[in-house]
Amino acid sequence: MTQRTVTIVTDSTAYLPKDLQEQYGILTVPNVVNWGTQTFRDGVDMTSMEFFRRLKTDPVQPTTAVTSVGDFRDMYARAAEMGHSVVAIHLSAKLSGTFAAGEQAKALLPDKRIAVVDSNATAMALGFVVLAAARAAAEGQPFEQVIQTAQDTIPHVGIVFTVETLEYLRRGGRIGGAQAFIGRMLDMKPILDLRDGRVEPVERVRSKKKAVQRVLEVVAERVKGKSPIRLATLHAAAPEEAAALLEGARTQLGAIEVILAEASPTVAVHTGPGTLGLAYCAGR
Repeated sequence: MTQRTVTIVTDSTAYLPKDLQEQYGILTVPNVVNWGTQTFRDGVDMTSMEFFRRLKTDPVQPTTAVTSVGDFRDMYARAAEMGHSVVAIHLSAKLSGTFAAGEQAKALLPDKRIAVVDSNATAMALGFVVLAAARAAAEGQPFEQVIQTAQDTIPHVGIVFTVETLEYLRRGGRIGGAQAFIGRMLDMKPILDLRDGRVEPVERVRSKKKAVQRVLEVVAERVKGKSPIRLATLHAAAPEEAAALLEGARTQLGAIEVILAEASPTVAVHTGPGTLGLAYCAGR
């Protein structure tokens, strides 16, 4: 049996399915949702289903906050106590202070061997980087090679999605170049992607049905000629639509791995219910 020497840590915006976390021993730092006077840890105190159920009826809008440096330190220390080096891979530093908090936590553990990697991504685009590193670690690859695997995977991942409204992205300040769509949307549905770590506009179409189809077309364009292809959904309270999109994409693109993944509450705060998209990893 291969001896693993590296433990992978990520944050809950990846929203990796529990079975994959358990299979590869991936540890997850939960992100934080503030709702009025209450604070919830993403995936621990609140699931996506609970989040969207409350969002429909609560007049108070939730916000997100960076997990404390102390919580990062504790998770990194837990990983290191297993006798392992630690490779922590987190969501884009351009979207959140999570990466910076990870760097601060690393500095508090100078006797531990820890690397903190900015994935330049989130959701399952981040998740695919995490999985690549975790699989390298499971093969017994050394610390430096696991870091290199993560860094080499980052240029091969992406995410394309559509939202019901840009309002949630606008409120959270995560709208990037899609700000240009504000005020000109009418009944149009935006197609967005995560480009260089930021949410950017792709185009607009006239209906949700066309938007979902265009998401698949854009992903197909981006992975054309590349192999292998791995796909995952990004959905916010739209499981049936996500399953249909994933099956169509799997059939059309010949993906070797497909993952039906939700948007974590800390991502969904900024995208809103009805968000639907595809994350991909192509050529790795």
